[in-house]
Amino acid sequence: MRHSFPRRLALCTVALALAGCAHWSGSGWVTLIDGEQGLENWNRIGDANWRIEAGGISANQGKGGYLVSKNAYKDFEIYAEFWAATDTNSGIFIRASDPAKIAADNAYEVNIWDIRPDPTYATGAIVGFAAVPVPTVYKAGGKWNTLEIRAKGDELTVKFNGVQTVSTRHGKFPSGPFALQYGAGVKGANGGPIKWRKVQIKPL
Repeated sequence: MRHSFPRRLALCTVALALAGCAHWSGSGWVTLIDGEQGLENWNRIGDANWRIEAGGISANQGKGGYLVSKNAYKDFEIYAEFWAATDTNSGIFIRASDPAKIAADNAYEVNIWDIRPDPTYATGAIVGFAAVPVPTVYKAGGKWNTLEIRAKGDELTVKFNGVQTVSTRHGKFPSGPFALQYGAGVKGANGGPIKWRKVQIKPL
């Protein structure tokens, strides 16, 4: 049976969408946030008001806080879907060497902060280790976005909305848990909200 062009286009679109979903649900992927799970996969550090909302986990108040994975990881890929405001200060900290005190000096911080005062390490950068272009090119504010992080030995790569933002080699932090951040805004002001609707990790 022959299909009209619009129908064939629609079928192709559905097939591509399903293929994309299958990639993240394939062998080896562990889902920690997917809109159905609560906070049971995480340890909470700091005073951020993490809460379960329809479709995910979010925070919008507090001086700062983290959701820290209960397991440590060495080599891995992370896939995350998130929503941020223009003034949101957030990020994913990987290979944290002190899970009770998450910071950019004891982990690799993959940043989400469009209006960071020093834009060198704004959204898409690894703070202190891999800079992004200035003026700021990658902006997360006001929409849903994806982060893909790959850590294999000393090779670190970040993709933001499918585009590689940085790639570097660094071996200071070899392994540890990873953490999702809600941080204070510019000059300590309350920053915008962060919402996570999917977070998955695949050990390599």
